[in-house]
Order: sequence, then structure tokens, then C-alpha cells
Amino acid sequence: MKKLWKVLLGIGAIIVGILAMSSKGSKKQFKKDVKENKKKVKDVQSNTKKLKKEKTVIKEKITKTDTKINKTKSKIKNTKSAKKTISNFKKKYKSKK
Repeated sequence: MKKLWKVLLGIGAIIVGILAMSSKGSKKQFKKDVKENKKKVKDVQSNTKKLKKEKTVIKEKITKTDTKINKTKSKIKNTKSAKKTISNFKKKYKSKK
């Protein structure tokens, strides 16, 4: 029984050793991946900065157009009374033909 456990421990040690030897190559790949990811992050951050600047410009344009719209709306007269007089006129004179 003791020999069986020693054999199993030996096999386990061999497997762990093989895994440890193969993991050295993956560290280099990991470092390459980290560098690539950092480059991608920088690109994304630069794009977000550009988009934020564009967003502020667009917001300013929107506020300017909103003020223009409000100014023109304030200059327009209400037409309810005119419509009412027209309907009264139609009722009085157009229906008697």
C-alpha cells in the first residue's frame, strides 16, 4: 500500500513539473497581451476625449437653436380668436347661399 502511494505521488510530481515547465512560455505571451491591451485602452481613451469635445460642441449648438426657437415662438401671435371669427363669418354668410 505504501508503494502504491509513493508511485502516485511520483506521477503527480512529474505532472506538476511538466506544467511548471510549460508555464514559462505563457508568461511571455501574457506580457505581450498586456501591452496590446494597454495600447487598446489608450486608443479608446483618446477616442472618448474626442467624442466628449464633440458632445460639448453639439450641446452648445442645441442650446443656441433652442433659444432661437423660443424667440420666434414668442413673436408669433395666437390665432385662436382669428379662427373663431372666421368660423362665425362662415356660419353667418356662407351657409345662406
